[in-house]
Formats: sequence, structure tokens, C-alpha cells
Amino acid sequence: MTDKVQLELPLLLPEVTDASDACVRRLMANLGARAGIVDVHVLAGRGSEASRLCVHYDPQVLSLARIRRIVSTTGAKISERFGHALLQVDGALHERRARALEHRLRTLSGVLEVGASASGLVRVEFDRNDISEAAISEAISQFGLRPQNPSGQPPPSFATSTQRSRTDSDNEPGGATADNEANSAREHDHVHPGLLGEKAELIFSISCGVLLATGYLIGKLVPSTPEWLPIAIFIIAYVFGGFFTVREAAQNLLHKRFEIDTLMLVAATGAAVLGAWAEGALLLFLFSLGHALEHYAMGRAKRAIEALADLAPRTATVRHKGETRIIPVEYLAVGDVVLVRPNGRLPADGFLISGTTSVNQAPLTGESIPVDKRAVDDAAAARARPDTVPALSRVFAGTINGDGAIEIEVTHRASDTALARVVKMVSEAEAQKSPTQRYTDKFERVFVQLYSRLRFACFSPGSWSTSRFATASTGLWRC
Repeated sequence: MTDKVQLELPLLLPEVTDASDACVRRLMANLGARAGIVDVHVLAGRGSEASRLCVHYDPQVLSLARIRRIVSTTGAKISERFGHALLQVDGALHERRARALEHRLRTLSGVLEVGASASGLVRVEFDRNDISEAAISEAISQFGLRPQNPSGQPPPSFATSTQRSRTDSDNEPGGATADNEANSAREHDHVHPGLLGEKAELIFSISCGVLLATGYLIGKLVPSTPEWLPIAIFIIAYVFGGFFTVREAAQNLLHKRFEIDTLMLVAATGAAVLGAWAEGALLLFLFSLGHALEHYAMGRAKRAIEALADLAPRTATVRHKGETRIIPVEYLAVGDVVLVRPNGRLPADGFLISGTTSVNQAPLTGESIPVDKRAVDDAAAARARPDTVPALSRVFAGTINGDGAIEIEVTHRASDTALARVVKMVSEAEAQKSPTQRYTDKFERVFVQLYSRLRFACFSPGSWSTSRFATASTGLWRC
């Protein structure tokens, strides 16, 4: 006869948000090999519930206390060795360059798994015995990108933030507070767009299409048009359609990678050599349009995640030893008392210690009507066991206070709130790839490599001529 015990995965592996993560498999394999443990499996969480690890064991061999100690110790060892970094990078990043970045990071000793998305999110699983997160950030910087806000940096305490705020307000002419500094830092935490902004590639692609249509219509509908005019228009279309593709192909070649960008340029060049300017311009238009739409979709996904993260306010009003001060939410510590005015957003997860109100939890839970909240009966008991606080007194960051002024005691840091966990899960899900995406990437790599070998074979001594290679290039595209 066996007994079973269920433990929440986030408590065993704090950095793991996905039940299919490799660290979960490592934990299950380690536990399954121990005497007295019959079976180990994962129970997927439902709604806001976390996934749980279910361990079936023989009570005659191992006691419940021993099982809990074994599972906790094993999870702690795995978390200590294997790290999970979720980085936001600034710079020109798109789907193909994201794959190039993945390839670059996989070559680093100690990197176990990499996922990068065109929205600038990079998820890395690594072995701390072989590499550090700082080394991974340095590798990303060498790739020409700027990693932002690496994980694992604890925020300063209330005392540190208060002291810094006082010092800054005393030394600066305008008496700037920590709140103003935080806002200023956030305002400059973005990539400054070029002359045409983030839609530059889409504008170039549409211009290429307009020029392509203009040249084609002039050549077909105006018989007296000089022969050189449509060709000149197609050449200008080449410039607009190939501008970003040439830049990306050059970056890939600098990293010794022959990607599909280079393949498209070779095919367009082959069409130009054959005199098929319209076909080459059409190729560049379609390719650049697909690129531009992909960037636009990734940009929208990135802005959606940023909007979700911005649900929580940037500052909080904290009462500490009779003093009230406004500080950035990153500086909140567990146990701080936060004052929330009527109709204000809650800056942290916690429980009410004073006041009654109704809270609109729709931004986080989707509930259609506000939920009544009141202070806990015993603040000391709630402080000792915050997970047992009833829903009637528990509140979450990002939700909206009603008409009552309340005081809440913080139970989680800003990086550990329910809203932060949701944002992290969405970000990691975006950085991960489905099996279909991985298969497509693999097929593309094989196809491009075969084509690159054909290209070098065509230009080797005694092989095909340039015109025959151009014919092959255009033929591959038309197929």
C-alpha cells in the first residue's frame, strides 16, 4: 500500500514556471530513482492554481516528513545548479536574427536551452557550474544587442531607498524624489527609432510594391514608353525592397551564417542577370512585406506584454515608523505597510490591515463586478501564515481600489506578485517554440545549406556559368 503527497512546483523550483521544463524532469528522475518512492508525476494547475508534484511512496520505507525533506532538498539542489534567465534585449531583432542569436548562445559551454523571439525576449536555461548569467549577457552584447534587466538582482530595501531619496533630494537643485528617478529611468528604457520609426520596413516594402506595379503598368499599357524607364523603376524597387534584406544578410554573413535573407538576394540577383527585373522586384517585395508584417506582429505582442506589466503602479505610499514616503514599487519589502487611496491601483500583493473597500479585480482575474474586502481579524496570525489569509482580506497588485482608503501589508516583492508571475509566464511562452516551429526552422536550415552548396558549385572552376546559375536561382524561386 502506498501513500501520496502533493507539493507545489513553484515552491520546489522557484525559477520554473512551465511544468514541462527540463528541471521538472530532472527532479522527477532524481526522486523516481530513490528507494521507497513508487511513482512521481505532475498535476497541471487549473486557473490560478500552481502545478503540483505528486509523489507516491511506501510509508513503511519513508515517512511523510522524510519525503518532504527529500523533495525539498532535491529541488533546492537543482535550482542551485540550473538557472533560468529571461532577458529583454534592445536592438534590431527579428525572427531570423533571433534564430542566429539562439545559435550563438547554444555554442556557449553550459547553455542547455535557448529560446528567442523577435519581440526581444530571450529565455536561457544554463548550468551555473559552467557559465554565469553575466557571461550570457556579455555574449548577447557581443552579438550587437543590449540585454536589459537581467533576472536575479534583488531590489534595495526600504531603508536604502529612503536614504537614497533623501540624499538625492538634498543634493539635487530640484529636490527630485526616487519616484521621479524611477519614472525617468523607465522613460529612457526603450529603443529610439530611426527617421521613419518602427514602421520603416513596412514603408519601404509598400514603396517597393508601388514601384513594381508602376513599372509593370507603364510597360504594359504605354506602348511608346522607352524601354529603359520600366527597368529604372524596377531598379528603384530593388533598392526599397532589398534595403533591410541586404543589411540583415550582411549581419548574418559577419556571423558566418548563410540564412534565407542571402538566399533571396541571390535569387533576385539571378533574376536581374536574366533581365527579369519585374520577377526579381516581386520576389523582394513579397519577402520584405512578410518581414515587415512579422515585425509588426511581434511589436504588438511586445506592447501587449508591456501593457500587462504596466497595470501595477510605479510607486507606492509606504508608512514606516510614523513616516510616510513615496517609493518605487521595486523597493517594497515583505512586511511594508502601503497606503492606498480611493480609486487608486494597488501596488503590491498583500492583505488588508485597516479599512474596508471593494476592489475591482477584473484586470487580473476578469471578474465582472468589484469584490468586497475588509481587514483581517488578527494581523499577527496573517503575517505568520500569509497563504492562509482568506480571499475576503487578500488583494493583488494591479487591481483597482474602490471608495475606501485602506492599508495593506505587503506579502510579496514586486517581482513575485501574481501579476508579475503572469507576465513572466506569458513572456516565457512567447520565447518558447512549438514543435512545428522547430521543425520549420530545421527544414529551412537544411534547404538553405543545400542551396549554398549549389551556389559554390556553380562558381567553382569548370562548373556552370554565371547565366546558368542565375537560371537555377530563378527556377528555385519559381518552384
